[in-house]
Amino acid sequence: MFSALRGLTHRLTYDVGIDLGTANTLVLVRGQGIVVNEPSVVALHRRTRRVLAVGQEAKRMYGMAPRDILVIRPLQEGVIYDFEVAEQLLRYCVRRAYQGQSLGRRARVVVGIPAGVTEVEKRAVHDATLSAGPREAWLIEEPMAAAIGAGLPVTEPAGCMIVDIGGGTTEVAVIALGGIVAQRSIRVAGDRLDQDIVSYLRQRYNLLIGERTAEAIKIAIGRAQPPEDGQRATTVARGKDLRSGTPRELEISNAEVVEAISASVQAISDAVVETLEETPPELQADLMSREIMLAGGGSLLPGLPELLSARTGMPVRVAEEPLGCVVRGAGRVLNELDTLRRVLLNLGEPRRVGWR
Repeated sequence: MFSALRGLTHRLTYDVGIDLGTANTLVLVRGQGIVVNEPSVVALHRRTRRVLAVGQEAKRMYGMAPRDILVIRPLQEGVIYDFEVAEQLLRYCVRRAYQGQSLGRRARVVVGIPAGVTEVEKRAVHDATLSAGPREAWLIEEPMAAAIGAGLPVTEPAGCMIVDIGGGTTEVAVIALGGIVAQRSIRVAGDRLDQDIVSYLRQRYNLLIGERTAEAIKIAIGRAQPPEDGQRATTVARGKDLRSGTPRELEISNAEVVEAISASVQAISDAVVETLEETPPELQADLMSREIMLAGGGSLLPGLPELLSARTGMPVRVAEEPLGCVVRGAGRVLNELDTLRRVLLNLGEPRRVGWR
């Protein structure tokens, strides 16, 4: 009987982890896994500010919406660009996770946020999450959540290193005893690589392409460094000829993409090295016997682990399912709240509200 009651209580908690990312927002429901994985994009009516679409549906409008529709990414380079729209995004994702069910009075949420956000932004995310209905809400920095989601022993008296390459920021952290010992947060990540490809084609070929096209090129043939076997791969870039104003397409090679994104890849590599330089010698000894763990969508760039390994002299590995590391880490914190509570950001006691 008591086990049945405990099971019923578990089902009624509706614990939720959220990765509020620049490129994508993911939601994990305890006991169900990841139930929402949507682009962090919202489409609004320009005059009334009424929400027309959220997520993938809104992203399809990006770059082609009529004048009376605004398509907004509320987070840019790891910073909340539009608080109101970010709140709408959070409301949409939380309510989708609960599938229209009443949250009851036991709902709890942990939200992963970029390490570089301000105190005002932290409070804004916290309050926006609560406004979507849950009774309690906590925040966790993304590198900490990513490390937990990747299975790193963050509470042990030994160092571990995480490199979380998202859409807007790259977060590098050395973690020990449940805290961040050394850290770098740079606004160079997946979105910047897309912009690099756009700039390269514009300057070299007078071809203007959109960011969605640039992302497709990066996914198709992007690399952090030339392939060791020298194999050439190509894809077709389609856009607007800046001289004639007419549509045009050209073939672009993987070597050209390596050249286009080289400065940004170098910046990510520098951030890793600088974080290691700030790490105390005792923890550096621990790190030498462990791997640097890569998480986030940017970690899937071919050749990046090998480049970082050559630069640092340490083994580098991509986490299993790297795009879900932050949200899985947030979910694990909820599962082990008694032991992992100290990794959460301190915003005072969580404000408690009833269902609205």
